[in-house]
Amino acid sequence: MRSSAVVSGALAVLLLVLVAVGWPPLLSLDRSVADALHRSAVAEPGFTQLNRILSDWVWDPWTMRALIAVAVVTLWWRRERRLAVWVVVASLVAAGVQQGMKAAVGRGRPGWPDPVDSARYAAFPSGHALTAALSCGLLLWVLALHWPDVRRGWSLIAVTAVVSVLGVGWTRVYLGVHWLSDVVAGWLLGWCLAAVSIITYRRYGHGGGRAAPPDQDRRRMGEAQ
Repeated sequence: MRSSAVVSGALAVLLLVLVAVGWPPLLSLDRSVADALHRSAVAEPGFTQLNRILSDWVWDPWTMRALIAVAVVTLWWRRERRLAVWVVVASLVAAGVQQGMKAAVGRGRPGWPDPVDSARYAAFPSGHALTAALSCGLLLWVLALHWPDVRRGWSLIAVTAVVSVLGVGWTRVYLGVHWLSDVVAGWLLGWCLAAVSIITYRRYGHGGGRAAPPDQDRRRMGEAQ
């Protein structure tokens, strides 16, 4: 976990630097990918509309935040309040990092004479990609930590999370509102922030170790009595 956090963070910083200095090979790759996908989006309006639905509704950042809110409320109701607050803080920090980087880099979005979608604010990093990676990472962790029964369908849940993270990145580039490097940076930053949140919670948030599920705590209490 620590290694993946370091690697993803370092790669995100590297992308930030390359974008900020306008490294020609990266900009050329971004442009070639954007041009090819935009031609497809214009030529395939039905598929483009599907991508808009997925991007603007199914995998929208507010959809991800709603899932986080459900998890937080459930944790609070189960008296896992420290973890609930931790998840909220991680999400807020991620939003702050995202907006701060957008303002600092100020990268323009792709421009088209015949756009198929539109988006506001600066391009780097992709907020959709960052929010999806962070939210899915946190949700998978919370499920594994406190709802062990969910593991029976773990493969389906994990695949759904991976498809959502990769899929939302695809839609943003396909719809012509982000460069490829914006999306990759969003993925890297989202996972880095999720991993750092998990690592710090394990060390400081629950007595320095992995939290035991509530039913396991009750069994231990019964044995002690």
